[in-house]
Amino acid sequence: MCDYSLAYFPNRLAVEGEQLVVHRFPCGTLGLASSRRTLWQRLFPSGVPAVCVPPGARLRIEDIAQPLQRRLGIGEVEEVTFAQQSAEAFTYRDAVRFVSGREILLQRLPCGLKVEVLSLGGSEESGSGNRQASESGLVEATADNGGVFVTAAR
Repeated sequence: MCDYSLAYFPNRLAVEGEQLVVHRFPCGTLGLASSRRTLWQRLFPSGVPAVCVPPGARLRIEDIAQPLQRRLGIGEVEEVTFAQQSAEAFTYRDAVRFVSGREILLQRLPCGLKVEVLSLGGSEESGSGNRQASESGLVEATADNGGVFVTAAR
């Protein structure tokens, strides 16, 4: 929902229909924040709350820059699913998954990118044999007694 590095900042849950932006917090971590800022938040950026999004939420990303479009084979506007790539502590895990199956960490998106919350419903698909494409290549995730093992495929 919110990467570990945002735990010390004020945070709240996203609201359906809300307009968010990718924001660089004072610690250097990228996360989601409301596109609406109060005067206080503009004067004191450390008061900007992180907006947490649950895995499985549907988002629309707008104004995607050309280099990112080319690298991921996507358009200027894309609907994505919010995902967490890992349950491991002290690692960046928040990501978005495109319809093509490609994933990219939130940390690799540009600041200011517009994100609309379409739906908070749904949950991460889980189970044995899920396949997904990540930006590092195709991976296979298999659940076994609650654990997730990720192995490179090909």
